[in-house]
Amino acid sequence: MYAKLFATAVGASLLLAGAAQAEDFTPKTAGTVMLNTRLSVVAPDAGDPITTLAGANTGLKAEVSDDVMPTIGLTYFFTDNVAVEVIAGSTQHTIRAKGGATDVKVQETWVLPPVVSLQYHFAPASQVSPYVGAGVNYMLFYSEKDYNGFGLKVDDGFGYALQAGVDVAIRDRWSVNVDVKKVFFETDAVDRFNGVKSKVKLDPWVVSGGLGYKF
Repeated sequence: MYAKLFATAVGASLLLAGAAQAEDFTPKTAGTVMLNTRLSVVAPDAGDPITTLAGANTGLKAEVSDDVMPTIGLTYFFTDNVAVEVIAGSTQHTIRAKGGATDVKVQETWVLPPVVSLQYHFAPASQVSPYVGAGVNYMLFYSEKDYNGFGLKVDDGFGYALQAGVDVAIRDRWSVNVDVKKVFFETDAVDRFNGVKSKVKLDPWVVSGGLGYKF
């Protein structure tokens, strides 16, 4: 699903770029600061077993919903090819306990998952410039709201991320950006009332598209 979405976004970007002439855009160079405003789909890849504090399997799994929210990325180019990006945005997710005929809403929580990544940009002087990156992430859970007698605490913590994307210059300093990140993050979720816990491997996909501007 996300590969298809990424391919569609790249195709749309190339169509937009077709209207720009080679002399109309500003290339990526050392010292460039690039601001990307994106719309991002954050899709956790959960589904881990929920156990008692003693380790017994309850037959339930922890499921976490997707969300779509605006995000911002700020990139600084150390050289024409090498850059560092910081992204920020906050998403809201619903945690449910599922198994067989059971489907219970456990908690709604907001997550602030900033990612700092080191990137390599191919063909920085070209109109179509893909890149790859890798970095670290910190998951901060806040504004939790519990349901159905649960009192869930999800631990904050560090993870790591892999990234691939493309910038397509359209005119002057403007560009279209399509970006995909895979964040690897595992944490503990413990219910202080019911005595159940889960080792939650969120590992979200973050699929984004938006506009960039070079300063």
